[in-house]
Amino acid sequence: MRRSRANQRGKGSGRTRDSRRDRKDRARGSSRYHPANRQTSSPYQEDRIGLPPATGNYGRELHELLAGIGAPKPAPFKPDPFQMEALSALEFEDVLVTAPTGSGKTWIAREEIRRLLALDKRAWYTTPLKALTNSKYQEFGDEFGVERVGILTGDRKENSKAPLVVGTTEIYRNQLFNALRGGEQVQADLVVLDEAHFLADEERGHVWEEAIILTPPRIRLLLLSATVGNAGDFASWIQEVRSVRCGVVTRPGARPVPLRAAFLLPDKRLLPLLGENGKLNPEIARMSDREERPRRESYRRRLT
Repeated sequence: MRRSRANQRGKGSGRTRDSRRDRKDRARGSSRYHPANRQTSSPYQEDRIGLPPATGNYGRELHELLAGIGAPKPAPFKPDPFQMEALSALEFEDVLVTAPTGSGKTWIAREEIRRLLALDKRAWYTTPLKALTNSKYQEFGDEFGVERVGILTGDRKENSKAPLVVGTTEIYRNQLFNALRGGEQVQADLVVLDEAHFLADEERGHVWEEAIILTPPRIRLLLLSATVGNAGDFASWIQEVRSVRCGVVTRPGARPVPLRAAFLLPDKRLLPLLGENGKLNPEIARMSDREERPRRESYRRRLT
């Protein structure tokens, strides 16, 4: 009897020690209990990203929405015809490239910059956003070497005498004004205006307009955009104000990286924004109608 009680106490005390350790681990945020370390059999790991399990019709929709997303298999790079056409045209004229997002517009700029740097020439690459400027600075630094790339924005000024300077369009425009005041020349052989459609922006468009007008004709312009609809008219205006021929290079066909629009519901389900018929997903439409119905009824009561 005495031995049995001792064994029972031993077993009980072991469970007590284990439970206390578990409680302490949970309180300390032990990695054993961290949600990110829980195993899941779902191909999209709904537990880890907070989505409900993908089952039934929801599972089918989620599978179709996320199918094929990921890094493509490595393959030898082969330039598209429009990329080679743009590079050839840059040898003797300004070029406006209109191509969908993801089709390789930046490759054209990068290869022309590579050619110029090999000839000890200089280039500017401008963007409308500081975040995009920082991204391009990192990209070109990895490609050409950090010692050959500088950055100029309202927040950063590094290696401004480098043969390749990445900056916001406003900063480049200011460089043109400073050169005019000082009777100097802008040190560049090529200027890339990324997101050139910002010329139509109501508040900031004048910056692109001034940059194009004030850039000396000896400097080649390469303008990149995915959303210019009247490329011919745009190029004609550039040619008129600069007295330099401006060619248009367009990539035919749909965008190579299709867009996928989704809507995250309050219950954390991720649904395609559009149904199979191309219209708003019926479940999203019903939810929107439920949200709007009280407002519409309240508005009717006020009118009556």
